[in-house]
Amino acid sequence: MESSRAARRNHRARPSRRRPLPYIALATVAVVGVTAAGTVYVKAHAHSGAVSSSAAAPSASASASGSREATVEPVTQPTVDYDALLAKAMTSVTPTGDQKVSVAVLDLTSGESATYGSAAFDTASIVKVDILATLLLQAQDAGRQLTATEKSYATTMIQNSDNDSATALWDIIGTADGLDAANKTFGLTGTTGGAGPLWGLTQTTAADQLTLLQQVFGDDSKLSSASQSYIQGLMKQIEADQQWGVSAAADGSKWALKNGWLARSTTGLWDVNSIGRVTGTDGDAYLVAVLSKGSTTQTKGITLIEAAAKAGVAAFGENSGSSTAASASATD
Repeated sequence: MESSRAARRNHRARPSRRRPLPYIALATVAVVGVTAAGTVYVKAHAHSGAVSSSAAAPSASASASGSREATVEPVTQPTVDYDALLAKAMTSVTPTGDQKVSVAVLDLTSGESATYGSAAFDTASIVKVDILATLLLQAQDAGRQLTATEKSYATTMIQNSDNDSATALWDIIGTADGLDAANKTFGLTGTTGGAGPLWGLTQTTAADQLTLLQQVFGDDSKLSSASQSYIQGLMKQIEADQQWGVSAAADGSKWALKNGWLARSTTGLWDVNSIGRVTGTDGDAYLVAVLSKGSTTQTKGITLIEAAAKAGVAAFGENSGSSTAASASATD
């Protein structure tokens, strides 16, 4: 607002009979143009140093505008590289052995997002959100509601992570072909459904899971508001022993999530993943996806992804608003 006041003073100032001082601190005003309506557009810059009398005087265009409106252009702050901030935050997370982790975060308040890591991971049970989103999209396209049986499967699949229910719905949606078709509609580009009945070996990226979460929680979604509310409600009622993962970054119980965990038979190492929406201690709402593999135990995998979720949300919380442009206007 200081630039705005300086612009107003220079705009309204009348010619002085006194010779200006050779060295003063003021806001230098550069007239950019005058519209047909008579609005003068100016840029205000803080400046200190030698100023000539000609530089201090208003231009003919500015003088002609008289008491008309003067508008100060927005002062844009430097663009924040959130990918770099997330990468820096992730230096506090220390995978051990064969552990690998990838994170994607979207601040729903500012619209800023960032991704750390681009590798593909097994989904394990987080694909159950994708399966339900696919089922709901197919039902919408067919102009029908979910059946009582489908709703029963959906409830136990999301809230309890029941595998038999997931398999039943996987078959109903058309297995991988159905999932892949829906994901194309949703905008996922790095996710491929698992072969045959192996829905847990669907391959995905953290960035794609963030895109899926936007379909579930965002305003611009292919899912109806009723379908979104249905999935969100189930993700807010995960059974007690599965309330871990991205919820570690939430303020208390302000979360909705789905976790996945799978011990690979070929290596004995664990895939541990978590996706969801959390409200941070800063009051902002975040979509968070954390994928990992290579943990020797499920517990170590949970520790890793919770640390990653906290680091990701903290990177945004500490810098929220830093890319906001400041603007001011002056009107006589």
